[in-house]
Amino acid sequence: MTDTSIPAAPKGATGILVLADGSIIWGKGFGATGSAVGEVCFNTAMTGYQEVMTDPSYAGQIVTFTFPHIGNVGTNDDDVEADAAHALGCIVREDVTEPSSFRNSKPFDQWMTDQGRIGLSGVDTRALTRRIREAGAPNAVIAHDPDGQFDIDDLLAKARDWAGLEGMDLASQVTGHQTRIWGSGIWRLGHGYASMDEMETHSHVGNGTGERPHVVAIDYGAKRNIFRNLVKAGAKVTVVPAQTSLDEIMALEPDGVFLSNGPGDPAATGEYAVPVIQALLEKDVPIFGICLGHQMLALAAGAKTIKMFQGHRGANHPVQRLEDGPDNGKVEITSMNHGFAVDGASLPDTMMETHKSLFDGSNCGIQIIGKRAFGVQYHPEASPGPQDSFYLFEKFVGGLA
Repeated sequence: MTDTSIPAAPKGATGILVLADGSIIWGKGFGATGSAVGEVCFNTAMTGYQEVMTDPSYAGQIVTFTFPHIGNVGTNDDDVEADAAHALGCIVREDVTEPSSFRNSKPFDQWMTDQGRIGLSGVDTRALTRRIREAGAPNAVIAHDPDGQFDIDDLLAKARDWAGLEGMDLASQVTGHQTRIWGSGIWRLGHGYASMDEMETHSHVGNGTGERPHVVAIDYGAKRNIFRNLVKAGAKVTVVPAQTSLDEIMALEPDGVFLSNGPGDPAATGEYAVPVIQALLEKDVPIFGICLGHQMLALAAGAKTIKMFQGHRGANHPVQRLEDGPDNGKVEITSMNHGFAVDGASLPDTMMETHKSLFDGSNCGIQIIGKRAFGVQYHPEASPGPQDSFYLFEKFVGGLA
């Protein structure tokens, strides 16, 4: 039964969020109609809502935006990180307004409808964010009906029956299913995405033969801007599906292997991914992992991962370097999106911690001692977010020359 202490729907309510504990949050629905069940999280970025909604790492999640004015610059075909939206829906404070950007091609609410994603506006997002911080990320159902008709008991049952993200492999659902050559660089205002010809003109990275080092990127749910930055750093990039075998990877003759971000539990995805990564380590293939890829690299080297209480999602996360050398102690402001983390207490002697979060001290980077393999928990490609960490792509690709 529902929580009888929750008041009846306010007049004009066409959207609802039903938490697994029986709590109900009313609002105004926008975007697609229907319902979706997932984990409610929050993101503190002030910009980049379209990139967030299309980030495959948000599969299975409903995003609460702490910045109140979401949708105010509309949408366009460039600011996407995948072919379609992967976040199940979003929760915002203010109503979506008319777009105010010259780059707009479609209002955000219409884009949400076309993507089949549900939005809920008019919500006290500060209160919901505090609730997540204090009680953890809850399972919930978001629903939209223009007539305001909801079967709350049915929605509550769906929220309570959903198993949650722990133990769930989502990478196999969001990965690309074809091997492909990535052919563009980063975006610039007035120029769009750089072509390979333009990148050849401006790249200073090579392997000494005039050819770009070949990076095979394993797509566990990758953001496009990662591939763009690898190209910008001087690599030729071949993208392969999440479940690509070791033999198939080695047949591509990689100079290095990249492990992408992605959604779900790293231990679940690791059932098929970790043995491949371990074999790559045994062959001393250079490896760079981001987010989920970082976590599975750690698993392959003997560490453990844990489900976080509330996760890290935003574009203002301070991370401190712990590496030897002149950059030791330097702080980067980073973009993050993860609900699982490497357990810093589980790192074996063969692994060195290279970065840590200054918010909570959690692990944000590793280096496998004696191997050309490293990973970071955050997103150095940003999109959205700061560009403090672009150097990591140059470090990886430059080391392949």
